[in-house]
Amino acid sequence: MFYSTLVPHRLLLFGFISIILLCSYLLTLPVASASGNSQPFIDAMFIATSAISTTGLSVVDISTFYSTFGQIIILVLIQIGGLGYMIFIVLVMFGLGVRLSLGGKLILEESVGSPPYKDVIRFSKIVIFITFIFEFLGAICLSLYWMNEFSVGRAIYLGTFHSISAFCTAGFSLFPNNLSAYHDSIVVNTVVNILCIGGSVGFIVIYDIYYSIFGKIHETDLPKRMLTHTKLVLTVLPILIVTGIFLIYVSEWNAPSLAPKDRFLSSIFHAISASTTTGFNTSDLGTMKTLGLTTMIILMYIGASPGGTGGGVKTTTFGLLISCIVSVISMKDEVILFNRRIPSITKDKAIAICVSSILLIMLAVLILSFTENASFMEIVFESVSAFGTVGLSTGITSSLSTAGKLVICITMLIGRVGPLAIGYSIKGKRKIVPVKYPEGVMLVG
Repeated sequence: MFYSTLVPHRLLLFGFISIILLCSYLLTLPVASASGNSQPFIDAMFIATSAISTTGLSVVDISTFYSTFGQIIILVLIQIGGLGYMIFIVLVMFGLGVRLSLGGKLILEESVGSPPYKDVIRFSKIVIFITFIFEFLGAICLSLYWMNEFSVGRAIYLGTFHSISAFCTAGFSLFPNNLSAYHDSIVVNTVVNILCIGGSVGFIVIYDIYYSIFGKIHETDLPKRMLTHTKLVLTVLPILIVTGIFLIYVSEWNAPSLAPKDRFLSSIFHAISASTTTGFNTSDLGTMKTLGLTTMIILMYIGASPGGTGGGVKTTTFGLLISCIVSVISMKDEVILFNRRIPSITKDKAIAICVSSILLIMLAVLILSFTENASFMEIVFESVSAFGTVGLSTGITSSLSTAGKLVICITMLIGRVGPLAIGYSIKGKRKIVPVKYPEGVMLVG
């Protein structure tokens, strides 16, 4: 009876919670801290949840608080969270020559975002290959850059850590002030931005772009057409990033601490960091003006794209929601995108995700407003950052109360797994309604 209740969504959630608890215990061990002292369990759980949800919020400075052992645990959590722990199970089972069961395939589909391909195992191998290429090239570029400043071993360690953290959109850094020391570095800004975008657009999009260019339709020389999903991602994401760059630059155009060139670099970096839900920062967000913070809140709420390493309600969800509004205003019966009709179930799911996410953020804001001594903007920013698994903060994370840490932990976990997946895990198996009721009259708007 117990096994029959473990539907894929529940198993997925149970897996994440199990990994969080295990690694929280490891982070409390004296060997995990640089001082040799044990860390409180609530703080260790906060870091573990933040790492596996690829958020990046931290109650301590991981560069100085944790030993190399502790930092490696965090790095492993980031990699597991970025790809989904089921990918690693597939990798191990493939190496051992063991076949994945049907139930395991269903959980894997939920973990990687239900790719529109028949062979989910093959797609998982593609995900691993894409991740390795991006992180390897990023690590090489960053390591070579930091060899001018650090020893070879330290530079390789820094390059590898930040490359994985950037591609998995985690935002954890081994520098006390994140990447603020490199706000004017073209190399660091460019490499990190490319890694963030590569991880956030989604493995489906990367594979689809590659296959549409180099793949051919069976028995013809015609290139394969891109999915409607890919077209929508490639339309919405650039619009969000460009709009974010403009608004953040306008908000900070007279900031005295940055030169015009550095201000432009900072605007690009933070717009990409927020829209890809990475969480790296090159300046103090606590000094940013209201327009810039509001812009980043919107970008963090929308977030990255499905099937990638980022969070948020996703670019396709937001794009579909806008299309639904346009269709209603235009008095059209169906939503048409790129000459394709969007199913009603997909529209309903997009609306449910957006509304449930707003309700979750509102609940978190209400609780934090009671438990924390911070301004409304700081609380909203922290809550949206946690839900979007972004990791950007105005500086209140380290001063959160125990209740506040628990609220942020739950928000980060829901943001990583997805509000609908949480609902599915509570509801259990789908039940068919045996009776079809007559329509009711309802006035809206």
